[in-house]
Amino acid sequence: MSTYRLGTLLSPASVAVVGASPRAGALGGIVLRCVLEGGYGGALHAVNPSHDDVFGVPCRARLQDLPGPVDLVIVATPAHAVPAVIADAARTGAQAAIILTAGLGRGPGSPAERAAAEARQAGLRLVGPNCLGVLSPRARLNASFAARLPREGPLALISQSGAIAAGLVEWGHHRGVGFSGVVSLGDAVDVDFGDCLDHFAEDPATRAILLYVEAITDARKFMSAASKAARVKPVFVMKAGRHAEGAKAAATHTGALAGSDEVYAAAFRRAGCLRVMDLDDMFATAATLAVHKRYPGDRLAIVTNGGGLGVLAVDKLAEYGANLAALSPATLAALDAALPETWSGANPVDIIGDAPASRYEAATAALLADGGVDAMLAMNCPTALTSPTAAANGVIRALEAHRARGGADRPIFAVWMGCDAEVADAFRAAGIASFETESAAMRGAAQLMQVRKARDALLETVPAMPASIVPDHAAADGAIAAALDDGRSWLTPTEVSSLLGAYGISAAPVRLARTPPEAAEAAAPYLDAGSASVVKIQSRDISHKSDVDGVRLGLSTREAVEAAAAEIMARARRLRPDARIEGVTVQPMIHRSHARELIIGVALDPTFGPVALFGHGGTAVEVIADKALALLPLDLAQARALMRGARVSRLLAGYRNVPAADAERIADMLVRVSRLVEDNPEIVGLDLNPVLADDKGVMALDARVQVAPLAAIDRTLASGRRFAIRPYPRQLEQMARLADGRDLLVRPLRPTDADGLMAMLERCTQSDLRLRFLGARNVDHALVARLTQLDYAREMAIVALDPATREILGVVRLHGDANHERGEYAVLVRSDQQERGIGQDLMKRIIAFGRAEGFAEINGEVLAENTRMLAMCRQLGFVVSPGCKGDGISRVSLTLKPGHPA
Repeated sequence: MSTYRLGTLLSPASVAVVGASPRAGALGGIVLRCVLEGGYGGALHAVNPSHDDVFGVPCRARLQDLPGPVDLVIVATPAHAVPAVIADAARTGAQAAIILTAGLGRGPGSPAERAAAEARQAGLRLVGPNCLGVLSPRARLNASFAARLPREGPLALISQSGAIAAGLVEWGHHRGVGFSGVVSLGDAVDVDFGDCLDHFAEDPATRAILLYVEAITDARKFMSAASKAARVKPVFVMKAGRHAEGAKAAATHTGALAGSDEVYAAAFRRAGCLRVMDLDDMFATAATLAVHKRYPGDRLAIVTNGGGLGVLAVDKLAEYGANLAALSPATLAALDAALPETWSGANPVDIIGDAPASRYEAATAALLADGGVDAMLAMNCPTALTSPTAAANGVIRALEAHRARGGADRPIFAVWMGCDAEVADAFRAAGIASFETESAAMRGAAQLMQVRKARDALLETVPAMPASIVPDHAAADGAIAAALDDGRSWLTPTEVSSLLGAYGISAAPVRLARTPPEAAEAAAPYLDAGSASVVKIQSRDISHKSDVDGVRLGLSTREAVEAAAAEIMARARRLRPDARIEGVTVQPMIHRSHARELIIGVALDPTFGPVALFGHGGTAVEVIADKALALLPLDLAQARALMRGARVSRLLAGYRNVPAADAERIADMLVRVSRLVEDNPEIVGLDLNPVLADDKGVMALDARVQVAPLAAIDRTLASGRRFAIRPYPRQLEQMARLADGRDLLVRPLRPTDADGLMAMLERCTQSDLRLRFLGARNVDHALVARLTQLDYAREMAIVALDPATREILGVVRLHGDANHERGEYAVLVRSDQQERGIGQDLMKRIIAFGRAEGFAEINGEVLAENTRMLAMCRQLGFVVSPGCKGDGISRVSLTLKPGHPA
């Protein structure tokens, strides 16, 4: 239900505490006192049959005995009583409940599941069980057993751990950091990360969102909500269990290397979330975001009265991904004029240990005026020569004067060693984030800079593929079916060769030989062409050939091939008497003197589904452990980002006499592997290792593919969905014929369509753009990038293209609400292509999509002067209603589910 009733949860008009008790240490009494001490101003009730009054609050025996329904019920009863309390809350019209009680268990028949079932039936939202509770400073509501209600501020905190939430609240109290809301999820039988992300993404009082994650249960919901939130405000994640032991008996190299934390890290990157590694990072991030609204570039200027402090800060720059700003000649001249001759003459700006407030003020003013400075770090080491408080005021005066002149907003981070509360408060009041050490300051500064990079990455225009992928589905289906029909989980080498070939994935040719003489015959064509041969053991029971020394290279005669085949088959039978030996595979010996060995693979993660791996390949792949992971599906930009994440990517560039490898061909192979797995859901594991890459291209020398029946795969995924990120819906690609006989290519919008969409918008009149966007709107890169980045579940856009020129002629969009019940549409046809029926065709398709996805209603807003659109809506069955009085906008709605109110 996502954001449904979450507003009431965080700002209820009335609250009841069930289990309230004056007994010392009673949870219900503690939380009631927390509500009282927080200053909650709504109607407050206590519920407990054993008392008439608790802390001055009248007490009733049951929820049914209250004078009327309450918005929020806080449950602090024994575990066995919780389902009945939730049933009572549902019957009496409560909108939300917080279950603080622990020990409700999990799964069918448990008190937790019974409580959740009662709530679902009535649309009652549940937080918990086993949680700290909810804290809403704006509502003066401490519906938890946290020690205090935090001050109001711009940060939202969503935590699976009550202890982490309570600790951050307490830390924030002492550092003056406030929160827009704090939600402790606990066991999360209902309200989860996705719900809260959706809510706080739309909350105008929330500037940034902090997450503490132990596990994600609904990956697709999380990824959709997190990526949506990250496009509008920073989302920072601290993930527990980073060093949990991975699978001990992975069937593929990829499975062995794809540890759970690495997969989570890949998911966070894909969603645009920023990772914080520990509480120190989280504290520094919170302290920074509580003060600064702007997300700068990475050029930092440092001013300090102690050279050693400046050196320490510079040491942290590279570690945290920032750079020293190069000061302009004008800035250097201004500093020369204001500072003693002994100043450092460069960045860091060392203004000498006896620096009075005037030097701090002058240096700060000069650095803030430099267009090559994105942010500034001011540092002070206390001495008996000057006043740290006066020095702080000097920085503050310079900043205020800069703002008064209308200067560009540049964040300042302050480190005043050993400063007292007065200095920290003064910095906070001036909008300067202050820290106790240079390390903490650089953490905070780096996180702010990373926000900018993450946002730029989300808005990056995706380049087109160098070549289209046209799979041979029949060949791929046949290879997979042959294995499954035979009861096998591994494809044979010849089946793998057929499968890879169906997707244009370059691999060494392979022939299966069941006996040594057959091996010699299979090698003959390679030997006759002047190439040596490679012989490898073939057994469905031997996962890694090197485990049995099952590979022979450089065989140049038939006799050598036959002898090698006999030797490795005998050795395999001796070392693995349990294994079924089918024979050997024979391939040409491919030698590329400057080629780098890579691994490309796919493993099935139980939470996030298929995950791609790229890294340094070869027989020592697990030992080298040079890897990068990314969630599927991949486009070309994501494939390139995946490659950059592995150290081996540096070797792909040319060095000495080694030419650069063809990086575009590697990225192309990654995208083809992604498409292979998208189209064939039976694939649960894939290894291409080694993949040779050089300036001539890429080729997989060995490949293994593992498959399973679809029903078995579904059972392995916690979310019940194969992909956490919905792949491009190719089934919606169709040809359409208009009334004038012309054909259109109609398909979902792709990220690679940014240039085409921009070209279409540029050929629309200002009048048409105003009707589409309900007012004047500048068409720029950022807008187009946002419009082309879809999750194909909550957001869908369908374009009509000229089949010959591939120009976009029209586009229709459906944006679903957080509850996936209602969707808002928008449609635009290029100005010179109107009156041809394109808009109506697109509208029919988006209506069909909404109906298939289970939306209850499609609606939209149309300017009253847009009579053509209103007429088309009526023709399609929409109900047209006037909007707010005087705004000139009509509301149109189409009910897709019979009986559902529009």
